[in-house]
Amino acid sequence: MSSNKKFLQEELTRMSGVNPKKCMKCGKCSGTCPAYDEMEYHPHQFVSMVESGDIEPLLNSKSLYRCLTCFACVDRCPRGVEPAKLVEAVRLVAVRKQGANHMTANDVPAMLDDDIPQQAIVSAFRKYTK
Repeated sequence: MSSNKKFLQEELTRMSGVNPKKCMKCGKCSGTCPAYDEMEYHPHQFVSMVESGDIEPLLNSKSLYRCLTCFACVDRCPRGVEPAKLVEAVRLVAVRKQGANHMTANDVPAMLDDDIPQQAIVSAFRKYTK
């Protein structure tokens, strides 16, 4: 593994506080995810890709911005792996790499409709009003 990949892998592990090696790849996290159908990479894949050092596809994925950060994946994990925290860490690295956030708080109201879960609205405002 190249030194840059290794550095990024260690940085994500440090930022998130998650040990991806604890994952037994059971898929319970992904089975619980309410945004599963909207994501290119699912929670268990985030963990697996960070563990293997294959992080570049994650940094360019729209899945980063589809995660609701509802922590359903965290609650279901039998090994205490916290995929949502890894997704947040990857998102932060992507935002830092881009130099700006993917969207602003002003973009959120235009995306609202009657079908969107309330937790998605709260999560979006929490993320984009900082």
